[in-house]
Amino acid sequence: MHRRVLAGLALLVILLLATPSSFGWGENAERMIVDKAVDTLPDEMRPFFQANRPYLVQHVTDPVEAEARNPAEQRNSFIQLDRYGQFPFTALPRSYTAAVAKFGKRTLESRGLLPWQIGLYSQKLTDALRAHNWDDAKVSAAILAHYVAAAHDPFKSTMNNDGALSSQPGVDERFGNGLVDRYQRFFFLKPNEAAFIRDPTEHAFDMSFSGHSWLENVLLADRRAHEGLSGYKDEYYDRFYAQAGAVLVRQLSDASTDIGSYWMTAWINAGRPPLPAY
Repeated sequence: MHRRVLAGLALLVILLLATPSSFGWGENAERMIVDKAVDTLPDEMRPFFQANRPYLVQHVTDPVEAEARNPAEQRNSFIQLDRYGQFPFTALPRSYTAAVAKFGKRTLESRGLLPWQIGLYSQKLTDALRAHNWDDAKVSAAILAHYVAAAHDPFKSTMNNDGALSSQPGVDERFGNGLVDRYQRFFFLKPNEAAFIRDPTEHAFDMSFSGHSWLENVLLADRRAHEGLSGYKDEYYDRFYAQAGAVLVRQLSDASTDIGSYWMTAWINAGRPPLPAY
């Protein structure tokens, strides 16, 4: 019995160490992204989303709470692209069915399902809008926004999700949370107008690829900002923001653009139903 308990504890430790960090964009960042996404929408859609802006801003973080209750849900919020070779990651099929056939469901889930989760919730929002189910549409729009935002976070695209593999533990939290909380008064998001997305799942991969392309820049900025310092205080953050702030603002702005684009795409694919102003 004693050996079984020890074995069970050892397995639990391994699972906890293998679970990707729940950090990423902090609550302030996600809510800022969603708030700006509403402004990217065309006139026919904006009254409904404007009226529900407080709901969307509040509930965009619901998947984080779901992950806290059930850590298995974390697999939907990331994809470890670097487990599939080098860019453009041709070893990874874009079709979920083909990817499962090639790697197996367990392997695929352990490496993350983010692009397919975005495709899934894009379809859920489309279905809710087509059925004029406005309550479900609000829920799906908020959850979809969370996953689209996650695809723009460089640390949701890698095995080095918290910086531990490059001896920079916590860099994901410092980038996606610390910088935003400290400097959000000094930068403004400038998303573009929403645009139609031809293939929601394929575009989700593109977003993840783009986020991943900034990873080394952010890691380098973190190392340089910490040179000669013993901790992570004001001087570090000032240096880090000076070197990585432009990447941060770009990714947050692009996330707002893409969230609006996914909302608009779902509405168009649903047949452009008239939306209520409530």
